[in-house]
Amino acid sequence: MEFSIYPKVVLKKGREESDSRKHPWIFSGAIESKDSNIKPGDFVKVESSKNAFIGIGTYSSGSIAVRILSWIDLVIDKNFFAFNIKKAKELRESLEINSNSYRLIHGEGDNLSGLIIDKYDNVFVVQAHDEGIYLNINLIKDALIEVFGKDIVVYNKSSKTIPFLNNIKDEFLYGNEIEYIEIIENGNKFIVDFIKGQKTGFFIDQRENRYLLSNFSKNKDVLNTFAYTGGFSIYALNGGAKSCVSVDGSEYATELINKNIELNNYTNKHTTIKKDIFKFFESNEDKFDLIVVDPPAFAKHQKAKKQALNAYTRINLMAIESLQEDGIIFTFSCSQAISEEDFQRAIFNAVLQTNRKSSILYKLSQPADHPRNIFHPEGKYLKGFVLKFD
Repeated sequence: MEFSIYPKVVLKKGREESDSRKHPWIFSGAIESKDSNIKPGDFVKVESSKNAFIGIGTYSSGSIAVRILSWIDLVIDKNFFAFNIKKAKELRESLEINSNSYRLIHGEGDNLSGLIIDKYDNVFVVQAHDEGIYLNINLIKDALIEVFGKDIVVYNKSSKTIPFLNNIKDEFLYGNEIEYIEIIENGNKFIVDFIKGQKTGFFIDQRENRYLLSNFSKNKDVLNTFAYTGGFSIYALNGGAKSCVSVDGSEYATELINKNIELNNYTNKHTTIKKDIFKFFESNEDKFDLIVVDPPAFAKHQKAKKQALNAYTRINLMAIESLQEDGIIFTFSCSQAISEEDFQRAIFNAVLQTNRKSSILYKLSQPADHPRNIFHPEGKYLKGFVLKFD
């Protein structure tokens, strides 16, 4: 094995504990010294205050100063990425995903901190959340070709995910430059606009939760708020919903909802409404049997936590007030700064204001193709509850 000759980062005395527990992030406050030639994006060798090897990672100018990629002293090259991508592929192939799309690399959960790769059939959308990952994105592209073959498309979508680098543009790295891809998930068809769409184009992480919702949908009047591309709506209709209303404040999203509804031949049972969700609830007089509340992250950092919890309480209160007797709500938070306990408390406050009885039927999270590193609790970001109301 080839040992690395990367520049060194040395930790302060007593700050090695978290790293001995294999947490992949090293914060800037834990660093005692570093070689003078280190630049953001460089691979570095991390050592303890006693010069004992800890790991190899990427150096950043942010508060997360180093993201550990390997706890073994080795060279980070195409073979390193291909090895980890192959392991990730084998894991996904062992799961019952029932789709031609999945999350191939989930950052720390796949031991590649700072890297997200979503697979949409033969299209691979790569997002770098770290300078070092971005600067080596062509190695990652070459590794994908090695593992999956030459008949693929690789698209870099990192322009909004790295705050410390300028002039990053989203672009095709390899393959045919197509506008969108059509995927199949549990028999449902979806158009994925990976170029203009949110995140990498589709919320793969809700796949199992959408399937669960379909089992509750038969003969129900369903409301899907923050509907985006209509994922929950399609599943509800496929599950036998009597009707479905999809609401989103984005014209782009509502156009894509309509395309997906037409693609699945449900136009006669579906209504799309372009409106801010809060304003929709303020003016809504209809009652629904089943409501989905799946907003974007209300808190992207701890400073926004209090305001976000108030927003979760408010939106869930409005949803409950639009719910029929014996109704069900699927409610979610994808805010990493909000814990499951915080989110449950926000919903508790909403239910308390309605004076209705409610039970938790399910606690929901991200699926197995979004694995969580056991040493990295921050990897659990998606929280959800299925609530039954009397």
